Amino acid sequence: MVRVKDLFRPGELIVAPGVFDGISARMADPFGFDMLYMTGYGTVASHLGMPDAGIASYTDMVSRVKVIGDVVKTPFIADADTGYGGLLNVQHTVRGYEAAGAAGIQIEDQEFPKKCGHTPGRKVIPLEDMVQKIQVAVETRDSTDFLIVTRTDARTSYGLDEALRRGEAFAKAGADVLFIESPESVEEMEKICASFDTPLLVNVVDGGSTPVLSKQAYIDLGYQIAIYPGTGFMAAAQALHSVYGSLKETGATLDLKVPLRDFMTFSREMGFQEVWDFDSAHQRGAAE
Repeated sequence: MVRVKDLFRPGELIVAPGVFDGISARMADPFGFDMLYMTGYGTVASHLGMPDAGIASYTDMVSRVKVIGDVVKTPFIADADTGYGGLLNVQHTVRGYEAAGAAGIQIEDQEFPKKCGHTPGRKVIPLEDMVQKIQVAVETRDSTDFLIVTRTDARTSYGLDEALRRGEAFAKAGADVLFIESPESVEEMEKICASFDTPLLVNVVDGGSTPVLSKQAYIDLGYQIAIYPGTGFMAAAQALHSVYGSLKETGATLDLKVPLRDFMTFSREMGFQEVWDFDSAHQRGAAE
């Protein structure tokens, strides 16, 4: 069995698409990605229909981790915002996420209530407090292969130097992966990648503040994992907007502008084949 930490190799890039509910998880899993990423933004929007602004609770999120963990074979990192409170909350969150099936947890240094990483107005907690959270996360995990991914949101409001200072402290505290959020140029990304030996994560948000580059460009810079948290749900939202608009306009589905997944194909992808096989095997008289 491959250890999750062994997936991180210099000169290679783990591409991790964002998943946010049971449908997206089931659709992504068969492709054979090395890793998936449970996006907080998408999960909150999908589960609660609300913004990713510190509204979702630990209970909301760990239940979503369990949903995804139950339907995928691919290891996944799950967004845990700030750890949902103080040090005891971080301990509880790490235990809960690991037990629910995540292969790693992402914790950030924002003040509560947190905000999406590519939106304005983010503030961070004192560095010493975040270091303690990381230390608690590291000592709490049951398996040393459970990834502790640490994110700093310092760049936007406090500058790149502060973000780098925090990244260095996070690495010393035992973080497995560093996530320096929202660099605003390729030059900043180069500086980040030149500053650390710990594996680095780049957050690729189409329309966000960080340059969207090719896979090879991220490799050349020195990143080892690229997450694409919003690509799936933004594509789904655009498709839904088009379909619902067309249905309202015409009252029918004869002239939709987006293709539909074949119903029986989709049903099998959602697990109905197992249901049909079960029913067939247990029909009255099947064993006679």
